[in-house]
Amino acid sequence: MRKKKKSSGRLTAAARRAQLVEVGREVFAERGYGATSVEEIAHRAKVSKPILYDHFGGKEGLYAVVVDRELEFIVSRIAEAVSSGSPRARLEQATLAYLTYVRDRPLGFAVLLRDAPQQQRSGEMPALMYDLADRIGDVFTDQFQKAGYDPGSAPIYAHALVGMVAFVGQWWTESSKPPSIETVANHIAALAWMGLRHLPEQPNFVT
Repeated sequence: MRKKKKSSGRLTAAARRAQLVEVGREVFAERGYGATSVEEIAHRAKVSKPILYDHFGGKEGLYAVVVDRELEFIVSRIAEAVSSGSPRARLEQATLAYLTYVRDRPLGFAVLLRDAPQQQRSGEMPALMYDLADRIGDVFTDQFQKAGYDPGSAPIYAHALVGMVAFVGQWWTESSKPPSIETVANHIAALAWMGLRHLPEQPNFVT
């Protein structure tokens, strides 16, 4: 009777790549891009540096994959959230989808809030938050067109949503006894809706 060969324990290329993405996300979330080294990622993943280079070409390539996956994850869920329902329901669903991401993927949220390798935007908001708002803006533009609203104003609302929820989400993650995300989402949506429900076609300052 033949003895079964012991498994080498080696991961497939796809499994190894997935593992490196997860480890990279964890280290980038903890340290940020600048303070993260290839050596540390390789050490945590228990691989040699050449393996990481083979898969991603280096730290920047791995970081780009980590960030893109996080952005695609949250944008796809917000796109789904605003695809149906009344205007208020869509707002509530989008806010809850965003906060659910903050709760369920804290490492991914931390990566998006940290420094990028090249800051292309100025100001206090992390550059990746601008990138997220731009992508959500594309979703909102499509929905505005379908609803008969001016699509040119969609980026304003996308950036407002991302900025508002990002800061509240950061507060939520740092709170010792935070309320449920459903409660937080309800408050944010209520605040936004009180302004949106009577929104004129051409907003002007009150004189």
